[in-house]
Amino acid sequence: MVRRWVPALVLGGVWWWAVLRLLLKPEHAGVVEGAVAAGGWGLSLLPVHVAAAVRPDQVAEDPETERTDIST
Repeated sequence: MVRRWVPALVLGGVWWWAVLRLLLKPEHAGVVEGAVAAGGWGLSLLPVHVAAAVRPDQVAEDPETERTDIST
């Protein structure tokens, strides 16, 4: 679980840094801040159905095991 949350928190922090820098000091912000802010905003437009889900009838026997495959 940590392997999933740490990168998400780091990337979220970088995005907020870029957005706040663009809002508070636009004269010092550059192309990198703009690209990070636009990229993060663009990712937020992905539909929710893109996320993987486990169906209740396909739950793994071991609760510690993470299941990543979904077959129909």
